[in-house]
Amino acid sequence: MPAYILKRLAALIPLLLLVSVVVFLLLRAAQGDPAMAYLRLSRIPPTDEALATARRMLELDLPLWEQYASWLARAVTGDFGNSYVTGRPVLGEVLHYLPATLQLAGAALLLTLIVSIPLGVGAALHRDRPLDNAARTLSFTSVSLPNFWLGFLLVWLFAVKLGWLPALGRGGLEHLVLPAVTLSLMSMGINTRLIRASLLENMHARHIMYARARGISEHGVVWRHMFKNSLIPVLTSLGMHVGELLGGAVIVETVFAWPGVGRYAVSAVYNRDYPILQCFMLLMTAIFVLCNLAVDILYAWADPRIRLGEDRA
Repeated sequence: MPAYILKRLAALIPLLLLVSVVVFLLLRAAQGDPAMAYLRLSRIPPTDEALATARRMLELDLPLWEQYASWLARAVTGDFGNSYVTGRPVLGEVLHYLPATLQLAGAALLLTLIVSIPLGVGAALHRDRPLDNAARTLSFTSVSLPNFWLGFLLVWLFAVKLGWLPALGRGGLEHLVLPAVTLSLMSMGINTRLIRASLLENMHARHIMYARARGISEHGVVWRHMFKNSLIPVLTSLGMHVGELLGGAVIVETVFAWPGVGRYAVSAVYNRDYPILQCFMLLMTAIFVLCNLAVDILYAWADPRIRLGEDRA
């Protein structure tokens, strides 16, 4: 297992390089002149001389490959450049906003697990009964609702009409409820259906019949044997949910004015703040890959065959 983890971490380096190249080229292919945006944000009159000076300072006058090589040489030392808007180092600003995004995504993931696991297990154990029908209805509805529309609906109901919860900003636990529910609902529905289907598939497996024949209680059969052996597809889905929650946080943070890195990146798009966007994409890619690595480690815990296979390798 340690060798497997090191191999996966080493594979992160070429992946980050590929992402950096793609993001760098896509940003340069976009319409508009970042030097003009820089002058506008700095409130400097866009004269020809000022534009030429800005392009030299931002290295936009260099060939494309030289721009990338210069940026990469600094990035490997942790210097992702300075923001066009604030003039401060990009990495420090991104790390300043990142905890709010991780808090929101973590709360949404926790809410997904708290709701989907008992609901999926209950739906499988009470197949075609009211609980199962309610779980399937929730799953179908949740994947059909765009999260930005759901966010506005929850704000209208719980903040405007009922006045129970705040609509905007980050503060106490009450500020986290609406954005976390909005962000987690789709993952909640998908995970519920997946847990239900996986349990139904394993419910009549031979080892489950043997466990019942040995006199193990139904509670022990469900949670020690049936549920654990149904975790592999659920863990796969969990790894994908992390990327989905981080990506969906960009929209949800904008709807609820949540001061996270996703909302910060959206403002960078409007300002054509290239250094911020490049740092943001690389950081999100690294987090996504590391979360999937953690899921792979959980595979080995849930299924000893995977662990034994790694040991033999």
